Amino acid sequence: MERLNSGVGSSSIRRRSLSISSHVSHRTENDDDAESESVSEAGDIGDRALPSRRFSATNSFRFSFDETKSDENGGTAADVEQLQPPRASSAIRPLPPQLVASPLSTTDAVLPSEEPKKETRKGLPEFLDYASCMIHMAVFGILGVLTRYLLQKLFGPGEANLTSNKTVLYLDLPANMIGSFLMGWFGVVFKADISQVSEHLAIAITTGYLGSLTTFSGWNQKMLQLSVSGHWLFAILGFLFGLFLVGYSIIVGIETAKGFKWLLNKLNMCSGSGDNSEINCRVDSPQRQLAAMTMFLVILGILWGVSGALVKAKFKNGGSGAELWFACMVGPVGVWIRWFLARLNGRGLGRAGLFKWMPFGTLIANVSAACVMAALSTVKEAVITKDCDTIVIGTQLGLLGCLSTVSTFAAEFNAMRESNHPWRAYVYAIITMCASFVLGILIYCVPVWATGYDTST
Repeated sequence: MERLNSGVGSSSIRRRSLSISSHVSHRTENDDDAESESVSEAGDIGDRALPSRRFSATNSFRFSFDETKSDENGGTAADVEQLQPPRASSAIRPLPPQLVASPLSTTDAVLPSEEPKKETRKGLPEFLDYASCMIHMAVFGILGVLTRYLLQKLFGPGEANLTSNKTVLYLDLPANMIGSFLMGWFGVVFKADISQVSEHLAIAITTGYLGSLTTFSGWNQKMLQLSVSGHWLFAILGFLFGLFLVGYSIIVGIETAKGFKWLLNKLNMCSGSGDNSEINCRVDSPQRQLAAMTMFLVILGILWGVSGALVKAKFKNGGSGAELWFACMVGPVGVWIRWFLARLNGRGLGRAGLFKWMPFGTLIANVSAACVMAALSTVKEAVITKDCDTIVIGTQLGLLGCLSTVSTFAAEFNAMRESNHPWRAYVYAIITMCASFVLGILIYCVPVWATGYDTST
Protein backbone atom coordinates (compact mmCIF):
# COMPACT_ATOMS: atom_id res chain seq x y z
CA MET A 1 0.00 0.00 0.00
CA GLU A 2 2.83 2.43 0.85
CA ARG A 3 4.49 1.63 -2.50
CA LEU A 4 1.23 2.31 -4.28
CA ASN A 5 0.78 5.62 -2.48
CA SER A 6 4.35 6.65 -3.28
CA GLY A 7 3.81 5.78 -6.95
CA VAL A 8 0.63 7.84 -7.07
CA GLY A 9 2.38 10.77 -5.39
CA SER A 10 5.35 10.67 -7.76
CA SER A 11 3.10 10.47 -10.82
CA SER A 12 1.08 13.47 -9.61
CA ILE A 13 4.32 15.42 -9.06
CA ARG A 14 5.46 14.53 -12.57
CA ARG A 15 2.16 15.68 -14.02
CA ARG A 16 2.37 18.97 -12.15
CA SER A 17 5.97 19.54 -13.26
CA LEU A 18 5.05 18.81 -16.87
CA SER A 19 2.09 21.19 -16.68
CA ILE A 20 4.31 23.90 -15.16
CA SER A 21 6.97 23.45 -17.86
CA SER A 22 4.38 23.50 -20.63
CA HIS A 23 2.81 26.64 -19.12
CA VAL A 24 6.19 28.39 -18.95
CA SER A 25 7.07 27.41 -22.51
CA HIS A 26 3.65 28.58 -23.69
CA ARG A 27 4.18 31.97 -22.04
CA THR A 28 7.69 32.22 -23.54
CA GLU A 29 6.33 31.58 -27.01
CA ASN A 30 3.60 34.17 -26.51
CA ASP A 31 6.14 36.74 -25.31
CA ASP A 32 8.36 36.05 -28.31
CA ASP A 33 5.41 36.41 -30.71
CA ALA A 34 4.41 39.68 -29.06
CA GLU A 35 7.95 41.03 -29.34
CA SER A 36 8.22 39.91 -32.95
CA GLU A 37 4.99 41.68 -33.80
CA SER A 38 5.97 44.86 -31.94
CA VAL A 39 9.38 45.25 -33.64
CA SER A 40 7.79 44.67 -37.04
CA GLU A 41 5.21 47.36 -36.34
CA ALA A 42 7.69 49.86 -34.89
CA GLY A 43 7.73 51.97 -38.04
CA ASP A 44 4.27 51.81 -39.57
CA ILE A 45 1.15 49.63 -39.55
CA GLY A 46 -0.75 51.32 -42.35
CA ASP A 47 -4.51 51.75 -42.17
CA ARG A 48 -4.67 49.58 -39.06
CA ALA A 49 -3.67 52.72 -37.14
CA LEU A 50 -6.87 54.54 -38.10
CA PRO A 51 -9.33 55.09 -35.23
CA SER A 52 -12.22 53.56 -37.19
CA ARG A 53 -10.22 50.43 -37.98
CA ARG A 54 -9.03 49.99 -34.39
CA PHE A 55 -12.55 50.50 -33.04
CA SER A 56 -14.11 47.88 -35.33
CA ALA A 57 -11.31 45.42 -34.61
CA THR A 58 -11.69 45.94 -30.86
CA ASN A 59 -15.45 45.33 -30.93
CA SER A 60 -15.14 42.21 -33.07
CA PHE A 61 -12.59 40.50 -30.84
CA ARG A 62 -13.54 41.67 -27.37
CA PHE A 63 -16.03 38.94 -26.52
CA SER A 64 -13.88 36.09 -27.73
CA PHE A 65 -11.18 37.26 -25.36
CA ASP A 66 -13.59 37.57 -22.48
CA GLU A 67 -14.60 33.93 -22.78
CA THR A 68 -11.08 32.85 -21.78
CA LYS A 69 -10.18 34.90 -18.73
CA SER A 70 -6.53 35.12 -17.93
CA ASP A 71 -4.79 35.77 -14.68
CA GLU A 72 -2.52 38.70 -14.01
CA ASN A 73 0.57 36.73 -15.06
CA GLY A 74 -0.76 35.87 -18.49
CA GLY A 75 -2.05 32.33 -17.89
CA THR A 76 -5.61 31.26 -18.46
CA ALA A 77 -7.91 29.97 -15.76
CA ALA A 78 -7.47 26.44 -17.04
CA ASP A 79 -3.70 26.72 -16.78
CA VAL A 80 -3.93 28.04 -13.24
CA GLU A 81 -6.20 25.18 -12.28
CA GLN A 82 -3.69 22.68 -13.65
CA LEU A 83 -0.89 24.27 -11.67
CA GLN A 84 -2.76 24.03 -8.37
CA PRO A 85 -2.30 20.83 -6.33
CA PRO A 86 -5.29 18.48 -6.00
CA ARG A 87 -7.53 19.50 -3.14
CA ALA A 88 -9.20 17.11 -0.77
CA SER A 89 -12.92 16.72 -1.17
CA SER A 90 -14.73 19.01 1.20
CA ALA A 91 -17.48 17.78 3.47
CA ILE A 92 -19.32 21.07 3.12
CA ARG A 93 -22.12 20.94 0.59
CA PRO A 94 -23.65 24.00 -1.06
CA LEU A 95 -27.11 25.09 -0.02
CA PRO A 96 -30.03 24.10 -2.19
CA PRO A 97 -30.87 26.65 -4.85
CA GLN A 98 -34.31 27.14 -3.29
CA LEU A 99 -32.68 28.62 -0.18
CA VAL A 100 -30.13 30.70 -2.08
CA ALA A 101 -32.53 32.26 -4.55
CA SER A 102 -33.63 35.77 -3.73
CA PRO A 103 -37.10 37.09 -4.42
CA LEU A 104 -35.47 40.07 -6.10
CA SER A 105 -33.60 37.87 -8.61
CA THR A 106 -36.54 37.82 -11.01
CA THR A 107 -36.65 41.58 -11.42
CA ASP A 108 -34.70 43.23 -14.18
CA ALA A 109 -34.21 46.43 -12.22
CA VAL A 110 -31.48 44.98 -10.00
CA LEU A 111 -29.48 42.69 -12.23
CA PRO A 112 -27.67 44.26 -15.19
CA SER A 113 -28.57 43.18 -18.66
CA GLU A 114 -26.56 40.23 -19.97
CA GLU A 115 -26.30 41.77 -23.41
CA PRO A 116 -23.06 43.76 -23.73
CA LYS A 117 -23.38 47.41 -24.51
CA LYS A 118 -21.79 48.54 -27.73
CA GLU A 119 -19.31 51.36 -27.46
CA THR A 120 -19.95 54.48 -29.47
CA ARG A 121 -16.96 56.00 -31.21
CA LYS A 122 -16.73 59.74 -31.60
CA GLY A 123 -15.24 60.52 -34.97
CA LEU A 124 -15.70 60.48 -38.69
CA PRO A 125 -17.22 57.48 -40.49
CA GLU A 126 -14.75 54.94 -41.83
CA PHE A 127 -14.84 56.28 -45.40
CA LEU A 128 -14.21 59.88 -44.31
CA ASP A 129 -11.60 58.65 -41.84
CA TYR A 130 -9.70 57.05 -44.72
CA ALA A 131 -10.12 60.11 -46.93
CA SER A 132 -8.97 62.54 -44.23
CA CYS A 133 -5.87 60.49 -43.45
CA MET A 134 -4.95 60.17 -47.14
CA ILE A 135 -5.35 63.92 -47.65
CA HIS A 136 -3.12 64.61 -44.64
CA MET A 137 -0.46 62.21 -45.97
CA ALA A 138 -0.61 63.70 -49.48
CA VAL A 139 0.11 67.22 -48.21
CA PHE A 140 2.99 66.11 -46.01
CA GLY A 141 4.28 63.81 -48.76
CA ILE A 142 4.64 66.76 -51.13
CA LEU A 143 6.45 68.70 -48.40
CA GLY A 144 8.77 65.72 -47.96
CA VAL A 145 9.59 65.69 -51.68
CA LEU A 146 10.37 69.41 -51.63
CA THR A 147 12.57 69.06 -48.55
CA ARG A 148 14.50 66.14 -50.04
CA TYR A 149 15.08 68.08 -53.25
CA LEU A 150 16.32 71.14 -51.34
CA LEU A 151 18.72 68.99 -49.30
CA GLN A 152 20.09 67.47 -52.50
CA LYS A 153 20.83 70.92 -53.85
CA LEU A 154 22.15 72.23 -50.54
CA PHE A 155 24.68 69.46 -49.88
CA GLY A 156 25.29 68.55 -53.53
CA PRO A 157 27.97 69.69 -55.99
CA GLY A 158 26.31 73.07 -56.58
CA GLU A 159 26.56 74.37 -52.99
CA ALA A 160 28.31 72.54 -50.15
CA ASN A 161 29.85 69.91 -52.45
CA LEU A 162 29.66 67.23 -49.75
CA THR A 163 27.64 64.67 -51.71
CA SER A 164 27.76 63.50 -55.31
CA ASN A 165 26.86 60.60 -57.58
CA LYS A 166 30.46 59.38 -57.74
CA THR A 167 31.28 58.77 -54.06
CA VAL A 168 29.90 56.78 -51.13
CA LEU A 169 28.30 60.02 -49.91
CA TYR A 170 25.33 59.80 -52.28
CA LEU A 171 22.98 62.73 -52.88
CA ASP A 172 20.13 61.49 -50.67
CA LEU A 173 22.35 60.71 -47.66
CA PRO A 174 21.65 64.01 -45.81
CA ALA A 175 17.90 63.57 -46.31
CA ASN A 176 18.03 59.99 -45.05
CA MET A 177 20.05 60.98 -42.00
CA ILE A 178 17.86 63.96 -41.12
CA GLY A 179 14.69 61.95 -41.71
CA SER A 180 15.91 59.12 -39.49
CA PHE A 181 16.89 61.63 -36.79
CA LEU A 182 13.43 63.22 -36.90
CA MET A 183 11.86 59.76 -36.88
CA GLY A 184 13.42 59.28 -33.45
CA TRP A 185 11.66 62.45 -32.32
CA PHE A 186 8.24 62.32 -33.91
CA GLY A 187 7.97 58.63 -34.79
CA VAL A 188 9.20 57.10 -31.53
CA VAL A 189 9.31 59.47 -28.55
CA PHE A 190 6.64 62.09 -29.32
CA LYS A 191 4.36 60.05 -31.56
CA ALA A 192 1.97 59.22 -28.72
CA ASP A 193 1.80 62.90 -27.71
CA ILE A 194 1.05 63.97 -31.28
CA SER A 195 -1.61 61.27 -31.51
CA GLN A 196 -3.32 62.82 -28.50
CA VAL A 197 -3.80 65.96 -30.58
CA SER A 198 -4.60 64.30 -33.91
CA GLU A 199 -3.97 60.72 -34.97
CA HIS A 200 -4.13 61.73 -38.61
CA LEU A 201 -1.44 64.33 -37.96
CA ALA A 202 0.82 61.70 -36.36
CA ILE A 203 0.40 59.41 -39.37
CA ALA A 204 0.95 62.32 -41.78
CA ILE A 205 4.22 63.35 -40.11
CA THR A 206 5.73 59.87 -39.85
CA THR A 207 4.35 58.10 -42.92
CA GLY A 208 3.76 61.16 -45.08
CA TYR A 209 6.57 63.62 -44.41
CA LEU A 210 9.41 61.54 -42.97
CA GLY A 211 8.66 58.58 -45.23
CA SER A 212 8.84 60.89 -48.28
CA LEU A 213 11.80 62.88 -47.02
CA THR A 214 13.85 59.68 -46.97
CA THR A 215 14.18 57.28 -49.89
CA PHE A 216 15.65 53.82 -50.19
CA SER A 217 15.17 53.47 -53.95
CA GLY A 218 17.33 56.54 -54.61
CA TRP A 219 20.02 55.15 -52.31
CA ASN A 220 20.00 51.79 -54.11
CA GLN A 221 20.05 53.41 -57.56
CA LYS A 222 23.11 55.50 -56.74
CA MET A 223 24.93 52.34 -55.70
CA LEU A 224 23.89 50.69 -58.98
CA GLN A 225 25.27 53.63 -60.92
CA LEU A 226 28.59 53.24 -59.10
CA SER A 227 28.71 49.53 -59.82
CA VAL A 228 27.83 49.91 -63.52
CA SER A 229 30.88 52.17 -63.83
CA GLY A 230 33.09 49.55 -62.20
CA HIS A 231 33.27 51.12 -58.72
CA TRP A 232 32.12 48.02 -56.84
CA LEU A 233 34.02 48.89 -53.68
CA PHE A 234 32.33 52.29 -53.51
CA ALA A 235 28.94 50.62 -53.95
CA ILE A 236 29.52 48.18 -51.09
CA LEU A 237 30.94 50.88 -48.84
CA GLY A 238 27.99 53.10 -49.73
CA PHE A 239 25.56 50.53 -48.33
CA LEU A 240 27.63 49.88 -45.19
CA PHE A 241 28.43 53.53 -44.53
CA GLY A 242 24.86 54.58 -45.22
CA LEU A 243 23.41 51.95 -42.87
CA PHE A 244 25.83 53.00 -40.13
CA LEU A 245 24.94 56.69 -40.43
CA VAL A 246 21.20 56.07 -40.67
CA GLY A 247 21.25 53.68 -37.71
CA TYR A 248 23.06 56.15 -35.49
CA SER A 249 20.92 59.05 -36.68
CA ILE A 250 17.77 57.52 -35.24
CA ILE A 251 19.60 56.58 -32.02
CA VAL A 252 20.74 60.18 -31.55
CA GLY A 253 17.22 61.34 -32.39
CA ILE A 254 15.64 59.09 -29.77
CA GLU A 255 18.13 60.04 -27.06
CA THR A 256 17.90 63.79 -27.67
CA ALA A 257 14.09 63.59 -27.83
CA LYS A 258 13.99 61.77 -24.50
CA GLY A 259 16.23 64.44 -22.98
CA PHE A 260 14.04 67.22 -24.36
CA LYS A 261 10.92 65.49 -23.06
CA TRP A 262 12.49 65.15 -19.62
CA LEU A 263 13.33 68.86 -19.68
CA LEU A 264 9.76 69.75 -20.61
CA ASN A 265 8.42 67.65 -17.75
CA LYS A 266 10.79 69.36 -15.34
CA LEU A 267 9.74 72.80 -16.54
CA ASN A 268 6.06 71.89 -16.21
CA MET A 269 6.64 70.65 -12.68
CA CYS A 270 8.50 73.82 -11.72
CA SER A 271 5.89 76.12 -13.24
CA GLY A 272 3.09 74.19 -11.54
CA SER A 273 0.62 74.94 -14.31
CA GLY A 274 -2.74 73.31 -13.73
CA ASP A 275 -5.05 71.62 -16.15
CA ASN A 276 -7.32 74.68 -16.23
CA SER A 277 -4.67 76.74 -18.02
CA GLU A 278 -4.26 74.23 -20.83
CA ILE A 279 -5.92 74.90 -24.16
CA ASN A 280 -7.85 72.03 -25.66
CA CYS A 281 -6.34 71.65 -29.12
CA ARG A 282 -7.29 68.03 -29.68
CA VAL A 283 -8.94 67.15 -32.95
CA ASP A 284 -11.18 64.56 -31.32
CA SER A 285 -14.67 65.51 -32.43
CA PRO A 286 -16.29 64.96 -35.84
CA GLN A 287 -16.63 68.71 -36.35
CA ARG A 288 -12.95 69.38 -35.73
CA GLN A 289 -11.86 66.40 -37.82
CA LEU A 290 -14.05 67.56 -40.69
CA ALA A 291 -12.65 71.09 -40.41
CA ALA A 292 -9.07 69.73 -40.44
CA MET A 293 -9.84 67.56 -43.46
CA THR A 294 -11.32 70.54 -45.32
CA MET A 295 -8.30 72.71 -44.51
CA PHE A 296 -5.81 70.10 -45.72
CA LEU A 297 -7.94 69.43 -48.80
CA VAL A 298 -7.67 73.10 -49.73
CA ILE A 299 -3.89 73.02 -49.14
CA LEU A 300 -3.59 69.90 -51.29
CA GLY A 301 -5.60 71.52 -54.06
CA ILE A 302 -3.33 74.56 -53.99
CA LEU A 303 -0.16 72.44 -54.06
CA TRP A 304 -1.41 70.27 -56.90
CA GLY A 305 -2.70 73.32 -58.82
CA VAL A 306 0.60 75.19 -58.54
CA SER A 307 2.58 72.06 -59.43
CA GLY A 308 0.42 71.37 -62.47
CA ALA A 309 0.70 74.93 -63.71
CA LEU A 310 4.49 74.95 -63.32
CA VAL A 311 4.83 71.56 -65.03
CA LYS A 312 2.78 72.84 -67.96
CA ALA A 313 4.96 75.94 -68.22
CA LYS A 314 8.32 74.17 -67.90
CA PHE A 315 7.63 70.77 -69.51
CA LYS A 316 8.70 71.71 -73.04
CA ASN A 317 12.09 73.02 -71.95
CA GLY A 318 12.66 70.25 -69.41
CA GLY A 319 15.18 70.72 -66.64
CA SER A 320 15.17 70.25 -62.88
CA GLY A 321 12.22 72.59 -62.33
CA ALA A 322 9.85 70.55 -64.48
CA GLU A 323 11.12 67.33 -62.87
CA LEU A 324 10.54 68.68 -59.36
CA TRP A 325 6.96 69.83 -59.93
CA PHE A 326 6.08 66.65 -61.78
CA ALA A 327 7.44 64.77 -58.73
CA CYS A 328 5.15 66.80 -56.46
CA MET A 329 2.15 65.77 -58.54
CA VAL A 330 2.85 62.01 -58.41
CA GLY A 331 4.49 61.84 -54.97
CA PRO A 332 1.27 61.32 -52.95
CA VAL A 333 0.50 58.17 -54.96
CA GLY A 334 3.70 56.60 -53.65
CA VAL A 335 2.81 57.57 -50.08
CA TRP A 336 -0.62 55.96 -50.37
CA ILE A 337 0.76 52.71 -51.82
CA ARG A 338 3.37 52.42 -49.07
CA TRP A 339 0.75 53.16 -46.42
CA PHE A 340 -1.54 50.39 -47.68
CA LEU A 341 1.40 47.96 -47.88
CA ALA A 342 2.32 48.78 -44.27
CA ARG A 343 -0.75 46.86 -43.08
CA LEU A 344 1.32 43.69 -43.76
CA ASN A 345 3.82 44.61 -41.03
CA GLY A 346 3.54 42.33 -38.02
CA ARG A 347 1.28 39.81 -39.79
CA GLY A 348 3.83 37.22 -40.88
CA LEU A 349 3.41 34.68 -43.66
CA GLY A 350 0.35 32.47 -44.03
CA ARG A 351 -2.27 31.65 -41.47
CA ALA A 352 0.38 30.53 -39.00
CA GLY A 353 1.98 33.99 -39.09
CA LEU A 354 5.53 32.84 -39.75
CA PHE A 355 8.35 35.38 -39.43
CA LYS A 356 6.21 38.01 -37.72
CA TRP A 357 9.34 39.94 -36.89
CA MET A 358 9.90 40.69 -40.59
CA PRO A 359 8.06 43.88 -41.72
CA PHE A 360 6.98 42.54 -45.08
CA GLY A 361 5.05 45.69 -45.97
CA THR A 362 8.11 47.93 -45.73
CA LEU A 363 10.26 45.27 -47.39
CA ILE A 364 7.93 44.97 -50.39
CA ALA A 365 7.68 48.76 -50.73
CA ASN A 366 11.46 49.30 -50.71
CA VAL A 367 12.38 46.40 -52.98
CA SER A 368 9.61 47.06 -55.50
CA ALA A 369 10.42 50.80 -55.65
CA ALA A 370 14.11 50.00 -56.18
CA CYS A 371 13.27 47.59 -59.04
CA VAL A 372 10.95 50.06 -60.78
CA MET A 373 13.52 52.83 -60.40
CA ALA A 374 16.17 50.60 -61.96
CA ALA A 375 13.82 49.82 -64.86
CA LEU A 376 13.07 53.50 -65.45
CA SER A 377 16.79 54.28 -65.37
CA THR A 378 17.28 51.70 -68.12
CA VAL A 379 14.52 53.36 -70.16
CA LYS A 380 16.15 56.74 -69.61
CA GLU A 381 19.44 55.42 -70.99
CA ALA A 382 17.69 54.06 -74.09
CA VAL A 383 15.36 57.00 -74.81
CA ILE A 384 17.30 60.25 -74.85
CA THR A 385 14.70 63.01 -74.99
CA LYS A 386 13.76 65.90 -72.72
CA ASP A 387 10.22 64.67 -72.27
CA CYS A 388 11.41 61.21 -71.25
CA ASP A 389 13.93 62.66 -68.81
CA THR A 390 11.28 64.85 -67.19
CA ILE A 391 8.81 62.02 -66.76
CA VAL A 392 11.36 59.42 -65.64
CA ILE A 393 13.29 61.63 -63.21
CA GLY A 394 10.07 63.16 -61.88
CA THR A 395 8.60 59.70 -61.26
CA GLN A 396 11.79 58.55 -59.58
CA LEU A 397 11.99 61.63 -57.40
CA GLY A 398 8.29 61.71 -56.54
CA LEU A 399 6.37 58.44 -56.79
CA LEU A 400 9.25 56.01 -56.21
CA GLY A 401 11.01 58.26 -53.71
CA CYS A 402 7.81 58.36 -51.65
CA LEU A 403 7.04 54.67 -52.14
CA SER A 404 10.35 53.67 -50.58
CA THR A 405 11.46 54.87 -47.17
CA VAL A 406 14.51 54.88 -44.93
CA SER A 407 12.99 56.46 -41.83
CA THR A 408 10.53 53.60 -41.31
CA PHE A 409 13.29 51.11 -42.15
CA ALA A 410 15.53 52.76 -39.53
CA ALA A 411 12.81 52.63 -36.86
CA GLU A 412 12.26 48.91 -37.52
CA PHE A 413 16.00 48.23 -37.62
CA ASN A 414 16.53 50.02 -34.29
CA ALA A 415 13.60 48.19 -32.63
CA MET A 416 14.98 44.82 -33.73
CA ARG A 417 18.46 45.75 -32.58
CA GLU A 418 17.17 46.59 -29.09
CA SER A 419 15.02 43.44 -28.82
CA ASN A 420 15.98 40.05 -27.41
CA HIS A 421 17.04 38.97 -30.91
CA PRO A 422 19.31 41.74 -32.23
CA TRP A 423 20.51 39.55 -35.11
CA ARG A 424 17.13 40.03 -36.78
CA ALA A 425 17.98 43.68 -37.48
CA TYR A 426 21.00 42.74 -39.57
CA VAL A 427 19.18 39.93 -41.33
CA TYR A 428 16.42 42.39 -42.24
CA ALA A 429 18.94 44.93 -43.53
CA ILE A 430 20.86 42.32 -45.54
CA ILE A 431 17.69 40.95 -47.14
CA THR A 432 16.46 44.44 -48.08
CA MET A 433 19.76 45.63 -49.52
CA CYS A 434 20.85 42.42 -51.24
CA ALA A 435 17.45 41.79 -52.85
CA SER A 436 17.24 45.36 -54.14
CA PHE A 437 20.85 45.45 -55.33
CA VAL A 438 20.85 42.04 -57.05
CA LEU A 439 17.54 42.69 -58.81
CA GLY A 440 18.80 46.15 -59.76
CA ILE A 441 21.90 44.63 -61.35
CA LEU A 442 19.72 42.35 -63.47
CA ILE A 443 17.32 45.15 -64.44
CA TYR A 444 19.76 48.06 -64.90
CA CYS A 445 23.41 47.02 -65.01
CA VAL A 446 23.12 44.01 -67.32
CA PRO A 447 21.21 45.90 -70.09
CA VAL A 448 23.65 48.81 -69.84
CA TRP A 449 26.64 46.49 -70.14
CA ALA A 450 25.04 44.55 -72.98
CA THR A 451 24.14 47.59 -75.07
CA GLY A 452 27.06 49.81 -74.14
CA TYR A 453 25.05 52.84 -73.03
CA ASP A 454 27.07 55.87 -71.96
CA THR A 455 26.23 56.46 -68.27
CA SER A 456 28.76 59.23 -67.72
CA THR A 457 26.25 61.96 -68.57
